[in-house]
Amino acid sequence: MSTRVCLVSIPVMVLTSVLPLVAGTAPGDSVFVPDIETFMQIGAAANPAISADGSRVFFDAFMSGVDQVYEILPSGWPYQLTVFPDGIDFYTPSYSGDRVVVGASVGGSEQSDLYLLDTGTGAIVTLKAADGVRHGSPVWSPDEKYVYFRSNQENGTDFFVYRISVETRMVEKVSGIQGWNNPTDISADGSNLLMTYYSSNVDTDLYLIDIANKSERLLTKHSGDYVFYNGRLDPALEYVYFLTNKNRDGMVRVARMKIADGAIEFLNGESPWETEEMAMTRDARYIAWVENVEGYGLLHAMDLRTGRRWSLDHMKGVVQDLNFSRDGKLVFAFASASRTSDVWKYDVAGGELVQVTHSTYAGTDRTMFVEPELVKYRSFDDLEVPAFLYVPAGWDGRPIPFIIHAHGGPESQFRPSFVRHFQYLILNGYGIFAPNIRGSSGYGIAYMKKDDYKKRKDSIKDIYEAAKWLVDNGYAEYGRIAIKGGSYGGYVALAALVDYPEVFGAGICSVGISNFVSFLQNTADYRRALREAEYGPLTDVEFLTDISPLTHAEQIRAPLLLVHGENDPRVPVDEARQIARAIKVRGGTVETLIFPDEGHGIGKLSNRLIFYRKMVEFLDEYLKNGNLPAYAP
Repeated sequence: MSTRVCLVSIPVMVLTSVLPLVAGTAPGDSVFVPDIETFMQIGAAANPAISADGSRVFFDAFMSGVDQVYEILPSGWPYQLTVFPDGIDFYTPSYSGDRVVVGASVGGSEQSDLYLLDTGTGAIVTLKAADGVRHGSPVWSPDEKYVYFRSNQENGTDFFVYRISVETRMVEKVSGIQGWNNPTDISADGSNLLMTYYSSNVDTDLYLIDIANKSERLLTKHSGDYVFYNGRLDPALEYVYFLTNKNRDGMVRVARMKIADGAIEFLNGESPWETEEMAMTRDARYIAWVENVEGYGLLHAMDLRTGRRWSLDHMKGVVQDLNFSRDGKLVFAFASASRTSDVWKYDVAGGELVQVTHSTYAGTDRTMFVEPELVKYRSFDDLEVPAFLYVPAGWDGRPIPFIIHAHGGPESQFRPSFVRHFQYLILNGYGIFAPNIRGSSGYGIAYMKKDDYKKRKDSIKDIYEAAKWLVDNGYAEYGRIAIKGGSYGGYVALAALVDYPEVFGAGICSVGISNFVSFLQNTADYRRALREAEYGPLTDVEFLTDISPLTHAEQIRAPLLLVHGENDPRVPVDEARQIARAIKVRGGTVETLIFPDEGHGIGKLSNRLIFYRKMVEFLDEYLKNGNLPAYAP
């Protein structure tokens, strides 16, 4: 029996040693690969925003060890605007860029206070304290007198939409529709609010709210599983532009609706791919969107007056976080598997493309990083499952230790973006396989619903078929494959270890679900209904118990690393503790990292260094030698 439990709270020094390791080179050759701590310090700039006049660009980055807000000065220098000890959760600049509303919480609680930042003086004051509730999705009024936001302050469950006066701090409710609601856009004259209502991740609606009299008009009345989101209003309030899958094949695309009669017209209706986000200039002259092409995010733009369309299809990676200035300058974040995220600016009228930020690679040689191969394999029911395959450069064709990575969500998708620890592990002789198992987004609503409720375990079968594909094609061998994942991916990892103990030599579960009954009982009230729609209702205790890894913990033979945040409001920390206890009493091998100052994920650099150092030690110990421990249930 081996049980190691660690409560982590002390930041560690950053190590800068360099280890000589062989990584896919010819016999006798070697390359120097920095240690995992160095890889964790590779930077990233994300979530860009631009002022209405195009003169000011903002972004967030963790250069200080946690996410903070930065502005690009005229000299090109990234100037840090916030210094919150635990970083920020979100931020939204006003149209002029003179002020920024910032959401910041403590210890990963996600209970964000709203702050007002004066970008000229640097002064930061509290706009609205959280007081134990959640705030989010801030939207500025065009005159910059109000900030609209969602909050569950009334009953802890429903997210109603409010607005707060920047000057008086007076708060008033704008919409009282029960459920989960987000303010999405404010009309150019400030008279109307566009609001998104979420019944589930596959059923949403748009409401138009007259702010003066608080009348609510449902724009997207429908039945069935259709989504309407990311909406934008044109200045004349004639059209609303949005993303929807209300079409023949159920794929999300860019559309516009005539507000008067509800008629819908698709702008990229001929595309075979899902559209995942869009942005539009305030004058409705230019619109841009990102199409999800087998996981790659490709940028498209259109002149709505002339109909001219173009794309940046040479940027092969993931484009996201689009924001327009008034005159058609578009900022976005771009990353690829071998390039970390940076902010770019594109003048859609003039065609000029400029990289705005240049994140550090912490002394690593980016030319060593590998791009994955997109492959597809057949699952048990002949479903075609897409996956990204990473192998070390110069792989000689013999089996190597492999890691199957399960993404979270589950209604999410693994993308070929930059993953620091992937590149480190690959350079140290590991292969990585990242499948988008059934239930993943990006492939249409039919694919996303294939794991709902009673079909939950079909997605775990997809994981087994992924391992089998690796073995059958000579990449790996049973017993030297690890399964890892975070959040829902943590559940996938645990369930795969339970259902296929002969396949895996190690498992890593980060902030994962081990018991669906206790998870649904203890998750935050505002999340329960959305999660029941995905996993099944609490009234079906028998089913939820049966699919829970905790129920079958005696089947887990492989060593397991559990990682969790003490303050996790989404997947409570006891999900890790109870599966650890169950494995311990049966003589299994379990190691546990519980971070007292983290929530749903490990956000602080000091904690990430601890986590990934332990991950590397764990995989080296249990996967590279390929020996399963003796296990007596």
